[in-house]
Amino acid sequence: MENIILGLLLLQSRTIYQLRKRINNGLNLMYSCSTGSIQAAIKKLLRSGYISVKEINENGKLKKLYSITADGKKQFDLWVNSPIDSNLSKNPELTKIYFMGFAEKESRIKLLENHIAALRKNYCYLDTICKEAESLSAKMKGNEIFNYQLETAKYGREFMQFNIEWYSHLLENVRSN
Repeated sequence: MENIILGLLLLQSRTIYQLRKRINNGLNLMYSCSTGSIQAAIKKLLRSGYISVKEINENGKLKKLYSITADGKKQFDLWVNSPIDSNLSKNPELTKIYFMGFAEKESRIKLLENHIAALRKNYCYLDTICKEAESLSAKMKGNEIFNYQLETAKYGREFMQFNIEWYSHLLENVRSN
């Protein structure tokens, strides 16, 4: 969570509300969070000196605006340039599939149907993001940050498509047995 916050603060200073909104609108399929987990990460980053905070008055309300510090930029740079950990690509939901033979057939079918419906919803969400971003790509040509964000969205869309197909095949097998 800390590195996500540092990356978002590299793009612009934000309040906790803006951080949560940005994570929920684009990063939520990669990383889920609560306001509590953001607040805990913010406290840790403040203690480490990786971010700073200032109070601003917006329409008569005091808000805390967080910004990345030079040390925070160094820390983020260390993280973003470190090797990608292939051991982190685990899917805990596959454990449920592994043991699904213990569930009643009708329950298995319903669980798979609901999961496929949720995957399709996520696919549509990612497809919309990709199409909007692809329409901007000519304007953003050469913007490395944008290019990698778009590629990540495309990965998510393709991964959702793979999952829809895989779970649909599994559902067909469950129904036919």
